[in-house]
Amino acid sequence: MSKVFINGTDFMNMVLSGANVLHSNVEKINSLNVFPVPDGDTGTNMNMTLTSGIEYIQSKSSDHIGEMAEAFSKGLLMGARGNSGVILSQLFRGFTKSVHELNEINAVQFAAALQQGVDTAYQAVVKPIEGTILTVAKESAKHALFVSHQTDHIIELLEEVINEAKKSLARTPDLLPVLKQAGVVDSGGQGLVFIYQGFIEALKGSFNVDSNVMHHTDYQKITINKPKPAQSNIATEDITHFYDMEFFIHLSKEVHFDESVLRKKLAEIGDSIVLIPDDDFVKVHVHSNSPGDVLNLTIQYGELTRLHIQNMRDQHREIVEETNSIQEDETFNEKDETSITSVEPKTFGMVTVSSGDGISDVFSSIGVDYVLFGGQTMNPSTEDLVKAVESIHAKYIFILPNNSNIILAAQQVKNLIEDKEVIVIPSKTIPQGLSAALALQDMNDVDENEHLMNQAIQDVQSGCVTIAVRDSQMNGISINEGDYIGIQENQIVTASNEIIETSKELLQLMITEENEMLTVFIGEGMAAQHTDILVQFVEESYPDIEIEVIEGGQPIYDYIFSVE
Repeated sequence: MSKVFINGTDFMNMVLSGANVLHSNVEKINSLNVFPVPDGDTGTNMNMTLTSGIEYIQSKSSDHIGEMAEAFSKGLLMGARGNSGVILSQLFRGFTKSVHELNEINAVQFAAALQQGVDTAYQAVVKPIEGTILTVAKESAKHALFVSHQTDHIIELLEEVINEAKKSLARTPDLLPVLKQAGVVDSGGQGLVFIYQGFIEALKGSFNVDSNVMHHTDYQKITINKPKPAQSNIATEDITHFYDMEFFIHLSKEVHFDESVLRKKLAEIGDSIVLIPDDDFVKVHVHSNSPGDVLNLTIQYGELTRLHIQNMRDQHREIVEETNSIQEDETFNEKDETSITSVEPKTFGMVTVSSGDGISDVFSSIGVDYVLFGGQTMNPSTEDLVKAVESIHAKYIFILPNNSNIILAAQQVKNLIEDKEVIVIPSKTIPQGLSAALALQDMNDVDENEHLMNQAIQDVQSGCVTIAVRDSQMNGISINEGDYIGIQENQIVTASNEIIETSKELLQLMITEENEMLTVFIGEGMAAQHTDILVQFVEESYPDIEIEVIEGGQPIYDYIFSVE
């Protein structure tokens, strides 16, 4: 079978098929996690990122490959989770730049688009690491450029791309020693190979589009990461623009759409305005007291679809009730609307990522405005983070990812928010995030706070204890499946078959004479007697250190230690 051009319909079938193949291999990808801990999430992140891309591309129907690629790229960006998801979104962002004006593309154009995707992805990563998905994408795209001048057939080209991607994937342990030490290839690179394999299945006609769309609907249901706002610091009646509106405008071809004009008019009747224009659609988000006026204003530009309107006062009351806040439930009286006055935004706000109710409560108690549930096994998406930032009425918003795999997604938020400044503090652990949050002072300016928060994450040591999910050899330590492993600053430093022994050894490596404070976050389901033994050990071994024990409730990690 030969194919010398692919159009928008071909492209949609390719990404649907790619998502199907990747979804079928999520656990295989997750199992390639370098550390032998039960938090492998690369496959999950790539799967959920593709889910978002497919949701966007299925909202369009066009043979124009540029239009379809643009919709897919936008969906990937908004749904990007983890480093692998963000890099995947950037690969297709560059691909889209290359084809956005084209109805269909040939082999040479396809290869050029792959290369531009690589260029864009490398630019998005501050410190690109070879031996990852970036390398697999780069080497396969380079080979595509060469092969595209040898054949006109895109299927032949893609077969060569896949073969080179597999060879590149096999070489990743030679480029990244930690992969060789763990005896695995790069998980993100493996995910990209699966996506490419899905591409060629679609082009060869061995992929059933209809059945896969149903399959896609099924696996969307596993997207269980839902943001949970921290207890609000304002009263329900202080929420001035309380209708949260989100919808799409299917633009009319007879009406000229001017983004700046619409943005200005919306600003007169609302705030928290986000407009994401596409060729045929505009995604609108706005908070307003007059939803009718918003709809009357926007309907002039075309048909309104996928309307979603929520009363944020009702949401706030529910939050207060669920968290046993001191506020009582209040019912909004329409007569009070005319007496509502505008509230000036506060200077600073904070968004953080947490896992475990106890840890989230701590973040809330020290002034964090919005806590997203996430972490190792369920990274929040860029869109989750955008919505969290939008919900905070402040001029400057600090994001604390508390996980190295969330930092890149958080950095994308800065390009999607216009009415406030977003600063990402690159916290990689829960203790770092807590230390940074405590460092924020209202009397400081934004630059000084950023400096202090960045310094704070350097002044705290982080450690954790979890169970190994496979046999491994790391940093000269022999690890058996089922062992308890101690991790200090993302490095495995000890392992044994006893949780107390591992925890003691980890603490001995972490605590020095200069330290004054140890905080212990207890994981869900941990036996109280284990914690009592550890506390007694620390009190006897380090009599001058203060100990605080908190029921963190975090999954996966039996203990998280913070030493200051």
